[in-house]
Amino acid sequence: SVDIVIGTHRLLQKDVRFKDLGLVIIDEEQRFGVEHKEKLKKLRTEVDVLTLTATPIPRTLYMAMTGVRDISIIETPPQERLPLSTYVGPYDADVVRRAVLREMDRGGQVFYVHNRVESIHSVAQRLETLIPEARVGTAHGQMREGELAKVMQRFTEGEIDILLATTIIESGLDFPNANTLIVERAERFGLAQLYQLRGRVGRGTRRGYAYLFHSRRMQDEARLRLQALQEAGQTGGGFTIALRDLELRGAGELLGAKQHGQIAAVGFTLYTQMLSRTVARLKAERAGEPAPPDPIGSITIELPLAIGLPPDYIPDDTLRLQLYRRLAELTYEEEITQLADELRDRFGPLPPTAQNLLYQLDLKVLARDARVPTIAVESGQIVIHTPWLKEVQSAYLPRLRETLGERARVGRREIWLPLAWDQERWQENLKVVMEKLRAWWQNTLGTPAAGTG
Repeated sequence: SVDIVIGTHRLLQKDVRFKDLGLVIIDEEQRFGVEHKEKLKKLRTEVDVLTLTATPIPRTLYMAMTGVRDISIIETPPQERLPLSTYVGPYDADVVRRAVLREMDRGGQVFYVHNRVESIHSVAQRLETLIPEARVGTAHGQMREGELAKVMQRFTEGEIDILLATTIIESGLDFPNANTLIVERAERFGLAQLYQLRGRVGRGTRRGYAYLFHSRRMQDEARLRLQALQEAGQTGGGFTIALRDLELRGAGELLGAKQHGQIAAVGFTLYTQMLSRTVARLKAERAGEPAPPDPIGSITIELPLAIGLPPDYIPDDTLRLQLYRRLAELTYEEEITQLADELRDRFGPLPPTAQNLLYQLDLKVLARDARVPTIAVESGQIVIHTPWLKEVQSAYLPRLRETLGERARVGRREIWLPLAWDQERWQENLKVVMEKLRAWWQNTLGTPAAGTG
């Protein structure tokens, strides 16, 4: 009889059952572990899941980046929101006093985070001694509900200057007048947790300040976490923080429950290629479409050609990098032709190096379809490496030699082309040979190489 249930982890317990669950929305996704989310998905065989978070955990982020899950990023901050200023350093009482007094001078309030309930009252006494001008209030999760509500009400009404609290203030609080955050022993917190804490200040039109104090001695990983947080000071930096967390902690097992993965055993590049290829193939099968062609990025082309988009052709570095990225993602010959037309339309006639770059991309498409991993120059000749030649029945080879004719010489594992001609002629000859080789492969051996490989 209920259409929408809003709850905590309590919804994951065994005594909670759903009649016809269709959609699960997980807010503050970083607070849920892998086992929690797997339980949610098992509640029903086919259930749509939408997760919301300012800092996705590494496993979720990597699943999105590799295509296992879809991701949308909102980077636009609210109007008049200013970037936070973050200070990282060892604890200094003078810095604490100056930071609090500066906030009080502009009529603001301060969050002071000390995440140890047993010693929080001694910290309150220390603050009252250090800054007698300030009114200090204490809040933590072991307080009685009414007492805690009373403290928060006093803070809301401006009767408290410093709210000394544990991480219960991490999320869900919005106090536009509180614009300075001080965190003790910041090295004990995770990246996402510190980012969430820092998000409690600077929520109005005033600039927020965050002071992250650490002990004199801390581990290298903790130092890297604090450094990442200091560098990502702009609003909407949660995605950057999550990427850095991904680098520090590893992606985790996508098919298991471990947060720390073993990608290094395979190699990051190879792992990513294998995963992306498998995901694309499974998506095509589910949609009833043909399997997409293999990427051309793994094809190696080493020819005596100057390639690239020169700065005098595309002066803007960022735009040039974006175009390189687009070029790297091309899959079909038609896409290469369309991008070449776009370059001519936007920037004018293609310079020789850009023409050579597009020529190499055409070769990579042909090489992929003909199962050719490498084209290089050896001993003054162009060599097309064809490792599958040794497995081809000898009856097929005369037809291959007849197809290529005098343009190339077929060996046991390679095909050799002359390089003695001028550049324009050997480029044309190489492309014709690759086109003939692709056609021979598809007609003789039955299937193109562009499938699942």
